[in-house]
Amino acid sequence: MKTYRNLFSDLMSFDNLLMASNQARRRKSRKPVVSAFDMDLEKNIWQLHDELMTKTYKPGPYYEFTIHEYKTRLISAAPYRDRVMHHAICNIIEPIFERSFIFDSYACRKDKGTHKAVDRYTKFSRHNIYVLKCDIRKYFPSIDLEILKSILFTIIKDEDVQWLIRLIIDGSNPQIPIYEYFYGDDLFTPFERRRGIPIGNLTSQFFANVYLNGLDHFIKENLHCHFYIRYCDDFVIFHNDKNRLHEVKDEIVNYLEPLRLKLHAKKCHIMAVKSGIDFLGYRVFPDHRLLREANGYRFQRKIPRLIKQLSGTETEQFHASQSVRAWIAHASHADTYGLQRALLKDTPFNEMLIQIYNLN
Repeated sequence: MKTYRNLFSDLMSFDNLLMASNQARRRKSRKPVVSAFDMDLEKNIWQLHDELMTKTYKPGPYYEFTIHEYKTRLISAAPYRDRVMHHAICNIIEPIFERSFIFDSYACRKDKGTHKAVDRYTKFSRHNIYVLKCDIRKYFPSIDLEILKSILFTIIKDEDVQWLIRLIIDGSNPQIPIYEYFYGDDLFTPFERRRGIPIGNLTSQFFANVYLNGLDHFIKENLHCHFYIRYCDDFVIFHNDKNRLHEVKDEIVNYLEPLRLKLHAKKCHIMAVKSGIDFLGYRVFPDHRLLREANGYRFQRKIPRLIKQLSGTETEQFHASQSVRAWIAHASHADTYGLQRALLKDTPFNEMLIQIYNLN
């Protein structure tokens, strides 16, 4: 296994920090915190550089809020300068781990994403009868921080980079408490181990991929499951033998034990692909695809607020238009043209829909 040292000088270089600032700014340039950082960009970049060089950098406090979509999630937003730092870290270490990721891992990777994962699902579903759909219970809050650091530091041997990664991981805000017992635990073990990385961090998304990278290889190489797709903690395995999928599920449960993770008992099922399954926001069948009903209803409830924003500031108008375009783009990956017309035809956004579809 190849290891990597002498990474810190590249990480703290002005060029890398400037690139990280540009990446953090993307699609957020209208936000006040971004504008404030950019007002004195060179000074702020050099300050980050100096804090890294002198080991005085410390992450700031998180801003927390809760979203209620398919399920309730605690979202943790790091201060903007820390988000720049997260990009700087990922610029250096992500390419190292990217080489070891399997092709069919789709979360937070270049040229991947939900839509390509769903397209891949459709392709696999046409060659198999059954699918095992799995979800890891409370994945982000359950990630064991010492195990995560051990996985990262097996490859990253630069002690200065390890120092910075520890700051990011150990400096995260407390997550929803998860108390699970695993083989070998005593009465107090679940309360002694720190768990959870914040949903919302770029580094968290990357760390979440690294944490399950071993599972990917185990399923592909040890269990010989060739039709396998993972998006973060959601994954599916296809096969023509239903009994084999039951065996695979048991093997996965055993593999996850040392990682201190458990499958979600109510969200792991083996089904016939022809019945269609909910996967990454869609109801997917071998020959067609529908948008999840909850998504359509949620967007319908959101429309009045978006219309109201069109009468607001230029920034509010911009965000309203971007929000509608994003929903149309997502919905367009399913058979939803009629739904899009029904929701938007009597709104100011109807013209946008006409332009996108080049209607007369």
